[in-house]
Amino acid sequence: MTVNKQSPSPKRALGRKRAALLAGCAATVSLALTACGGGGTGATTSKDGFAQAPQKDGALTVWVDATRMEAAKLYQHLHPEVKLDIVSYDGDANGSNYLQTKVQLFNRTGKGWPDVVFSSQNNEASWAVDAGFAAPLNKGLIPESTLGRFSKGANDVCTVDGTLYCLRNDLSQAVLWYNAPLLKQFGYTVPTTWEEYQRLGEKVAKEHPGYLVGDAGDSFTPEIYLWASKCGANHITGPKSVSVNTTSEACTKMARLLDVLIKNKSMSISGVFSTDFGKNQADKVLLMPGPAWYGGAVFKDTLKLPAKQIAAAPIPQWQGDNSPSTGNVGGGTWLLSQHSTHIKAATDFLKWVTTDNAYQGEKAPGFPAYAPAAETWLKGQAASGYFASDLSALTAASSQVWPEWGSGQFSQEAIWAATVKPGLTQGKSIVSMLPAWQDSIVKYAKSNGYKVSQ
Repeated sequence: MTVNKQSPSPKRALGRKRAALLAGCAATVSLALTACGGGGTGATTSKDGFAQAPQKDGALTVWVDATRMEAAKLYQHLHPEVKLDIVSYDGDANGSNYLQTKVQLFNRTGKGWPDVVFSSQNNEASWAVDAGFAAPLNKGLIPESTLGRFSKGANDVCTVDGTLYCLRNDLSQAVLWYNAPLLKQFGYTVPTTWEEYQRLGEKVAKEHPGYLVGDAGDSFTPEIYLWASKCGANHITGPKSVSVNTTSEACTKMARLLDVLIKNKSMSISGVFSTDFGKNQADKVLLMPGPAWYGGAVFKDTLKLPAKQIAAAPIPQWQGDNSPSTGNVGGGTWLLSQHSTHIKAATDFLKWVTTDNAYQGEKAPGFPAYAPAAETWLKGQAASGYFASDLSALTAASSQVWPEWGSGQFSQEAIWAATVKPGLTQGKSIVSMLPAWQDSIVKYAKSNGYKVSQ
């Protein structure tokens, strides 16, 4: 099967580089040519918490984005006895909803479902359960001895009414990345509060104009800054209910901070994957709040910063707030289809790709959601010699993601990109656009059938 779909331009994904990293053009890499997915006809068997289609031999169809292509290929290399049909698609980057659209088509035609699929989004369970696509995983397919070793809260986005319908691939908790030798050269210390962070940005603008303490040009900006500030813009309170309040003090004080730093140009609005940023600002990064995957995907692979420069610290907290919080950008999930006619092989692949050190511990670009693999991954990052310090800040942040920013069916990244980002390029302040952002979230939520409280 060939998926003829272009990746969306911005992300986990904005800009051509980001799309290439997390989506990739739609193409099929067939290690064994077969039809796409199972389905089939005949009597079903109730097992492992759902009605399973008749099982048969044949290739396992796996959908992945460009970044997870390496994982699928590695599994095939290590398991030559398993036939795989690997399909590359956009991974639902930037909330494209491609997977949902295709599943709706497959449900109508009664065929075509992939056996296992990766999504760069954490909200797929919000529709995939009702659509009869995602299979329950904690009713017999994956043992509790495995599930219990995922990081605390990692699979909350996959859980509906106590049943687990997907497995988290990696965690994307935000930390404060910084250029250690540059910070030392300028005589600055790493800020621990947002108030200190703002003051440092103001000093940088005066003492070292052109250098940056952050970037607000990506569609996932609210997931880094406003989520960490405990802004209640996206509190999913039930399967189809959401609370939206973008004008609370938690929201406005972070918006004011961003406005100050954007105005004095110590914060960019280019977007870290934009050509402009890479060409003109790559060597000007002093500080950069961002998710766990920034270490490799941004600083090492995209901006090509030399080794022994970049380090990670806990993201700042508001002065007087004794409950540390941070945001999350992406992370991704793996789903197994209820329609699979290769349940055993699909389950084996799903368990391997989320827990095995061969990929998650040694090859994965992001912080693994499976805790034992995360330990191995951190050791590998330290041994690589690239970072200026250990990445223990990532471990601490993994349990500090604020839980009241949910994973609804609608994409906050798409909403921000359509509502706020254009205003930023026109010189508007974020504070002035908070009401419009709220109106847009409400509209998107209601269009997806959510009951909204404000």
